[in-house]
Amino acid sequence: MLYIIREYFKNYPARKKVAEILANNGIRIENSRLFLGDVEISINAIARAAGVNRKIVYHTIEYIEKTYELKSIFERMTPHLNLENVAPIMGWEVLEITFKKGKFGCSLEKIAKILRERACEIKEIIGEREIGESNRLVIIIENPLKMDTISAIKNIESVESIIIKTAEKDKEKIVCSHCKVKYCPRKVNSSQ
Repeated sequence: MLYIIREYFKNYPARKKVAEILANNGIRIENSRLFLGDVEISINAIARAAGVNRKIVYHTIEYIEKTYELKSIFERMTPHLNLENVAPIMGWEVLEITFKKGKFGCSLEKIAKILRERACEIKEIIGEREIGESNRLVIIIENPLKMDTISAIKNIESVESIIIKTAEKDKEKIVCSHCKVKYCPRKVNSSQ
């Protein structure tokens, strides 16, 4: 999708910046107004984030609404939950895999098979596939990964690199002492 945005905005670098911010954050355009889910976002906030003036944001919105292909995309935008930064304090591991150019699709099945065979419980999968750029897959996993699982994934020919963000050492203390949750499934599981 960012490829489409880059193509339509190739002659408008400031507007392209605005459009990329809208797309990357799942901000929808509806009747010349900006929404993140059901929350309206101000023109000023987008202008500050893009480092442009408000006029550029207004022109970007106008251009998107007048261009059928762009309007079709931006009127359907939705934000999504991303657990990548939260996972370590929840006691989960983050497996970040970068693939060699053009090898994203054929590798997904192999990785899924490895994780399934080793009974790894997946919380979330986030894939970023860009034409001509590196492809990245982030998998949030319930329990710590074993070395044989990591080795099996690393041995897939198309895998360029693996980064693992491990869970915090004392996950109950971090999660349960800083929030007001009365029932914590992580605490219940650790006592069984």
